[in-house]
Amino acid sequence: MHHASARPLPEGGTVRPITRWGTPVMHREVKDVTVFDDELKTLVADMAATMAAANGVGLAANQVGVDLKVFVFDCPDDDEDRITGVVINPVLTLPEGTDRQLEEADEGCLSLPGAFTECSRPDRSHVTGVDEHGEPVEFTGTGLLARCLQHETDHLFGTVFGDRVPERARKKLYKKHEELADQFPADWPVSPAGPEVE
Repeated sequence: MHHASARPLPEGGTVRPITRWGTPVMHREVKDVTVFDDELKTLVADMAATMAAANGVGLAANQVGVDLKVFVFDCPDDDEDRITGVVINPVLTLPEGTDRQLEEADEGCLSLPGAFTECSRPDRSHVTGVDEHGEPVEFTGTGLLARCLQHETDHLFGTVFGDRVPERARKKLYKKHEELADQFPADWPVSPAGPEVE
């Protein structure tokens, strides 16, 4: 799959602490970006640094406590090509009718570190938006990237993936997170996770 919009993520950012589920900014729609300034470019670079420090494939701005519709990603697609990008004010389109195929796969979230559970999602997704320079971008996701684009767009509209799984799975997810919670310092990934975390 050719991604005209794919380009390297900005470098030189500062790692910021990751905001956890339960914090209000994680559970409501955040604001559209209207100003494309140096502050926004700093945010994007910091988000890229934070995602890398946490070994994540995607990160939304509210996951670093910022009330803006921005996400970054660095994620393989079905062909194992690593695609990186910045999407601001995303509009997500999912297949409908006979094109809509669901895929069950383990999903996790940096804002609920250490815990994973199966989550069913469409196996393709398409997102349009702009980058930090206000230039149009669009990405078509397959494989893990399809899931990532959905997961990150969800964040910006106040949905965490726990909202999309059955209650039993959600309880299991929280239990697993609780077991590992003390391995993740409050300012993780500024401070590294403990030895029990892979």
